[in-house]
Amino acid sequence: MTLTSPSDPGGFRAFEHAGWRKVASGYHDHFESLTSQAVAPLLDAVGVRPGARFLDVATGPGYVAAAACRRAAHVVGIDFSDSMVAEAKRQCPEAGFLVGDAEDLPFPDGGFDAVGTNFGLLHLAQPEKALREMYRVLRPGGRAGFAVWRKPEEAVGFGIILRSIETYGDLNAALPAGPPFFRFSDPEECRRVLRSAGFRDPEVLPIPQVWRLPSPDALAEAMLAGTVRTGGLLRAQSRVALPAILAAIRDGVRAYENNGVFEIPMPAILASAAKA
Repeated sequence: MTLTSPSDPGGFRAFEHAGWRKVASGYHDHFESLTSQAVAPLLDAVGVRPGARFLDVATGPGYVAAAACRRAAHVVGIDFSDSMVAEAKRQCPEAGFLVGDAEDLPFPDGGFDAVGTNFGLLHLAQPEKALREMYRVLRPGGRAGFAVWRKPEEAVGFGIILRSIETYGDLNAALPAGPPFFRFSDPEECRRVLRSAGFRDPEVLPIPQVWRLPSPDALAEAMLAGTVRTGGLLRAQSRVALPAILAAIRDGVRAYENNGVFEIPMPAILASAAKA
């Protein structure tokens, strides 16, 4: 399937869960410098300050949780991947981490002052359900927020990958069907789902981000070693097509060379809102 296919919640959830158990260390190795660029804006948007009770949903390696701890917040992180939770505990032993489901949070109503997820919403089978859960566990007047990628024409790394597959391979390779990967690249869709979950006064802001890669091979290596959905799409290509796809990806990365470093624009969208 493409990255914008109709959803099969059960199959997609199992695919993502199995995948993230395998690539936790690869994600940390390849994506920390990129996805961490959204952390401070996310914490600012949801108002994390000393003493705040903060929940990091789909915490991954715990980058947001660790930054919230540095702000002297009381932090809990949750992820469905035990491998990610183990990585998060190594990164931030002072936070409380547990394995659990973002779509069925094991917390009472109104227990947190702020809730956030950094690129986690893209990996959930039912993101609307997760947003409703974030609303439920938030206290009245608290804020929730999420960061997601901009569309592939702007988040250039994804654009390079998808154009290369479209040219030399098969964007419809057989993968479990999930929600559209770039659905929340549309600011109005972000506002809509937040309002639908019960939030008020949604705000959507751009986050400029640049991924500094050491070589033309690094983009494909990162996607293969540190992602589930995009890496799965690459791995699903035929043995005949894959070398041409990888060559095209390298050529795409080379266009962004600057003094020996390859600077790939990877902007994000930050959406946040308050609980009435």
